[in-house]
Amino acid sequence: MDYTLTEIASIVHGQLIQYGTTTDHPVRYLAFDSRTILSGKETLFFALKNGRNNGHNYIADANSKEVFCFVVSTLPDRSKSPVPASYIVVENTLTALQMIAAAHRRRFNYPVTAITGSNGKTMVKEWLSEILGASRRVVRSPRSYNSQIGNPLSVWLMDDSFDLALFEAGISKPGEMSRLEVILHPDHGIFTHLGNAHLENFSSIEELVNEKVKLFVNCQLIVYCKDFEPVHQALSGISYSGNPRFFRWSAREEADLLIISRKSSNLTTVIEALFNGKIISLVIPFTDGAHVENAIHCWAYVLATGMKPGSFEHLFLHLSTLSMRLEIKKGNNGCAIIDDSYNSDTASLINALDFLVQQKDAQKLKSTLILSDILQSGINPELLYREVAEYIRLRNISKMIGIGKQISIFSDAFQVEEKHFFPDTEEFLLHFHESDFRDEVILLKGARSFRFDRISTLLQEKRHQTIMEINLSAMVHNLNHYRRQLRPETKLMAMVKAFSYGTGSVEVARILQFHRVDYLAVAIADEGIALRNAGIELPIVVMNPEEHSFGSMIENRLEPNIYRFTLLRSFDEALKKSAVNNFPIHIKIDTGMKRLGFDSPSEIENLVSYIKKRDTLYVRSVFTHLAVSEDAANDNFTLQQFENFHRLSQLITREFDYSILLHVLNSAGIERFPEMQLNMVRLGIGLYGSSPNHSSQLKNVATLKSTISQIKTVQPGESVGYGRSFVAARLTRIAIIPIGYADGYSRRLGNGVGSILVNGIPAPIAGTVCMDMCMADVTDIACQEDDTVILFGEGQPVGKIAEWMGTIPYEVLTTVGQRVKRIYFEE
Repeated sequence: MDYTLTEIASIVHGQLIQYGTTTDHPVRYLAFDSRTILSGKETLFFALKNGRNNGHNYIADANSKEVFCFVVSTLPDRSKSPVPASYIVVENTLTALQMIAAAHRRRFNYPVTAITGSNGKTMVKEWLSEILGASRRVVRSPRSYNSQIGNPLSVWLMDDSFDLALFEAGISKPGEMSRLEVILHPDHGIFTHLGNAHLENFSSIEELVNEKVKLFVNCQLIVYCKDFEPVHQALSGISYSGNPRFFRWSAREEADLLIISRKSSNLTTVIEALFNGKIISLVIPFTDGAHVENAIHCWAYVLATGMKPGSFEHLFLHLSTLSMRLEIKKGNNGCAIIDDSYNSDTASLINALDFLVQQKDAQKLKSTLILSDILQSGINPELLYREVAEYIRLRNISKMIGIGKQISIFSDAFQVEEKHFFPDTEEFLLHFHESDFRDEVILLKGARSFRFDRISTLLQEKRHQTIMEINLSAMVHNLNHYRRQLRPETKLMAMVKAFSYGTGSVEVARILQFHRVDYLAVAIADEGIALRNAGIELPIVVMNPEEHSFGSMIENRLEPNIYRFTLLRSFDEALKKSAVNNFPIHIKIDTGMKRLGFDSPSEIENLVSYIKKRDTLYVRSVFTHLAVSEDAANDNFTLQQFENFHRLSQLITREFDYSILLHVLNSAGIERFPEMQLNMVRLGIGLYGSSPNHSSQLKNVATLKSTISQIKTVQPGESVGYGRSFVAARLTRIAIIPIGYADGYSRRLGNGVGSILVNGIPAPIAGTVCMDMCMADVTDIACQEDDTVILFGEGQPVGKIAEWMGTIPYEVLTTVGQRVKRIYFEE
């Protein structure tokens, strides 16, 4: 549904000003990020502002992608504006985005269901989409688009082809939910789990709940768990515009859906409940409490909206633990595999295609899409596949493989360089040749019934069962957590040395480059060269440069940390040999750590004198390293380091007529010493989810996983492993896990130290950790062979492993071996 600029200007109460054009452009897409624009001529770009960024600075970048229409709060000077260009000038661009979304929402009369809560919003939304999508045409918010920006973009997806909308709504501070209610204006509301998440800007759980329930003031139906007393009280106490119907479920007291029992086996849970005076039951393929609770929320909603018991239960049985993420796996022949093969609806396809384009550009590889039939869309097949073909055309996908009878019928609609179609997955597998895929980013997007997991297995590089999952979305969350503590003008250097603290240098650097950090830092030149070869263009500092690598550093624009005079001379000589002038260097000052760096005024005077006489070098930054910034007991020492740095750095900066960056703060320092941000900070371990200050606001990034290879029954008195250090005191079940000290799992664990998580329950490590495996006591845990286990991650943070080992999280992360496959995903 297109809008004209005149219509939009009227809706947002803005003034339409045009340079070099009088065209009333049709608008089909909305954008606020110039990096993700596809069809520029049909896009309206909103120049959003926040504390650290200003979208007005990216108007030229958007225009380079053929965007000619902008919503701005500051009109660019005509001499600096692209021509032709159309501007809608408003007071606040975010408010304007929300106003156009609210107006768009009110064009449709089908039900909008809004989902809020502390946890479970995305899972409930995705599951309801599957369950209700069997009989209805459902539009839903992509991924976790639940914010002040995400919800307007979600609402923009609504059109006349749907008959139900599912949107989630999240808030981070008071006053936000009322704005989301105006945008979504929901007919139905669901309140999921109540927990302590997102409490940082609220004085109490009651204040948070009272803010969240403002989403429901105009609802006709509200579904929630009566056992969450603050939710029950808040919903009973607010003023509604009408007379909403409440559907409550409980496991404790009388309710519309009263849970009588939950009985779990190894793989399923049977839930019995009392509904309308009758006992009904539901079987779900989960056993953990969070999934069971989310399933009951969905059960309550479908009953509340009139679905009859006996008509839908089979749909619950086929639900899966939706990863809600796009995994990146290393493939054969230089390929990267994006595995998003749990569904194939158009909304998630658009997200996956955008991610494919991002990875294609970052890795400088060809793009390939393997797509199945799109099932149960409710849209005329010809219209559906022509629309899908347009999505693909806009993103310049190089190769497409269609699998399914229906998509094959419309093969002519797809205009790509190379395309192949097969009636089913079995036919594709018959024609599969590994050599057909080389140096490509391959997106797998298929309905579950097509079993694309078989294709994924063929395309993947083969490694053993132990993997480390890297949550790139969590990493971006942590990056933004620290950015929020910086002044807008303060630059940020991200530390990606030591294989990005074990998480994978190239993949991490790509996401950091996409999110516009200012600098990267590596330990040695080889790490920087690998990043350059992977297409990373950000400035890179080499913290431990070696003379034999100077030529390669200069060739690859890698900037050295200069910490002694002889190193400076040698690098200067290398620059002369390469005939290079004005090469940036970074000067390290030792302010008390007694490791590397210049530490006396006389040394610095000689350094300055040498540099000023040469045109080969210029000083890009001066920095120091804090020894105990995380330790409040040593703050006097840290403050003395600050004073030493101020005194010694002045000896350098005052001698040059250009700006020199100054930086001292690391992850702990950013949180504890905001007054010392200077021009730049260095973010290391905090980026990867470990806070030296034990901050609860960081998200886990790395999860080390494996599987149970075998379970042994050990008789009392029998021993386990080398050295017979574990002797069974009772009849014992021992799980063998294929990870050992060759994978970086330390021998300091074991023999009574440490545990692993088996189905969420700690299992003590039994005996001594071996080279390629370890053992765990699972006597009291329901588990079986091939079950997944977690060595560290959510529920068992890396900091806990470090405590057991008597070390620090840095060591735990950086010693995970290269033979452990890294899998990257975005939520």
